[in-house]
Amino acid sequence: MRFLAALAVAAVVTLGLFYLMQSLIAGGQGAMTEPPKGSVLDFVRVKPEEVVQEKDRKPERPPEPEAPPPDMPTPQMDSSELAPEGSSYDFSATAQADTGLGGGMNLDASDGEYLPIVKVQAAYPRRALQRGIEGYVVVEFTVTRQGTVRDPRVVEAQPEQIFDQAAMDAVLKFKYKPRVVNGEAVEVEGVQNRITFEIDG
Repeated sequence: MRFLAALAVAAVVTLGLFYLMQSLIAGGQGAMTEPPKGSVLDFVRVKPEEVVQEKDRKPERPPEPEAPPPDMPTPQMDSSELAPEGSSYDFSATAQADTGLGGGMNLDASDGEYLPIVKVQAAYPRRALQRGIEGYVVVEFTVTRQGTVRDPRVVEAQPEQIFDQAAMDAVLKFKYKPRVVNGEAVEVEGVQNRITFEIDG
């Protein structure tokens, strides 16, 4: 009896499950084919407008410039640039007038005597300047037809061998208007020039 009752209950449960499964399958097909009913709300967050407040900023007025300093006096540069640094001496090397020893002065009116055009100041030797030595040099040379100097030599110097080279270097840079005799330029030999080396101060 119990066996039959259990079999009957099992059959009823099985039939119920089959019916439930059929109902679910029928309902699922409609859900897959038909679009879901209802409405979808799309929320968009709107950023509030920013209000930019502009401030008028005027630049600050710059301070009044101070009175400019007084003009500094212009330093007086010495004519020679060969003095050693730190030296407080003012020096000069003066070229005296030329003396022509090789020609006469009796020339025709159309002729002309040689004339100095450029005379370069002699450089004061550094060693002599530092020791405070002064002196002079007499240089003899030839004025060429082109107005240049040739063959300079020292004929007198005091003191000797101190200013000789500086004097001859300066003489070689001299320029002359050549002597003209009978309309032609000629050389003048034996021209002498005295260069004095002095320290002022």
